[in-house]
Amino acid sequence: MKNRLVTLIGGGGFLGRYVAQELLAAGARLRIAQRDPREALFLKPLGGLGQTQFVAVDVRKPDSIARAVRGADAVVNLVGVLKGNFQALHVDGARGVAEASAAAGVPALVHISAIGADFASSSAYGRSKGEGEAAVRAAFPAATILRPSIIFGREDRFVNRFAGMIASAPVVPVLRANTKFQPVYVADVAQAVVKALGDETAQGKTFELGGPDILSMGALIRWIAGAIGREPSIVEIPDAIGRLIATGGFLPGAPITLDQWRMLQTDNIVAAGAEGLTAFGMSPTPLDAVAPGWLVQYRSHGRFGTRAAA
Repeated sequence: MKNRLVTLIGGGGFLGRYVAQELLAAGARLRIAQRDPREALFLKPLGGLGQTQFVAVDVRKPDSIARAVRGADAVVNLVGVLKGNFQALHVDGARGVAEASAAAGVPALVHISAIGADFASSSAYGRSKGEGEAAVRAAFPAATILRPSIIFGREDRFVNRFAGMIASAPVVPVLRANTKFQPVYVADVAQAVVKALGDETAQGKTFELGGPDILSMGALIRWIAGAIGREPSIVEIPDAIGRLIATGGFLPGAPITLDQWRMLQTDNIVAAGAEGLTAFGMSPTPLDAVAPGWLVQYRSHGRFGTRAAA
């Protein structure tokens, strides 16, 4: 990757900052493309002088995408939302990035999708991810598509959200306690992006990225509680009540949309036979190996607190 110019669409986000660090360490030049480039300026000191540049882009505006990818040796589309206009960002935006990359003659494109991307999904999120993948394939057949499970890391909004709930409430309600997840470490996903960019055999393929642990929602909540030394009452909510909560849009301590409820109806794990991190020669990082390092902030006495007995 040394001296190659890589455009990161949405490079200032949670995953984007880790992809940027991996690429900078590999000697690549970066063009960070954000709606508001000022939100990504924290990345500038991570590279050498002139190694990182910033450009404004809105994936709903083809002209801005064309400027962002012009002259790039590779493009990574990291744009994704859990609520909002899925069609504009996950489908039309993904198509726009792929079409602009193809028109500019960009040699490599990595598109970040998600496990659960499926035209037949009961959730609008899952359907939009499936339609977005199809749009990317049609415009840029050699694109590499990466489908991560739930991504965890120091700045995530999943493990941290539940840790905050557990730390602040004596009772923690859990929706869809039996739904399974395969959390994948953000640094592993970032490394997979870089490896995919440098591996021609990955072009045109789809990879599903999961960690070594498969946990139910209930088990994950209990693991987090143990990691931060808390012992709340964990109440598994029956589906009939859970749907009413989701329809109302609020679970105590955390908002939830009806579409997110629909997403929880399906396990979020790597499909049998799918290629994943091992295809890139990687060993996935266990949740327990890294998460306790930042979850100390949720203990009653910070880093001086003790974990609850298993």
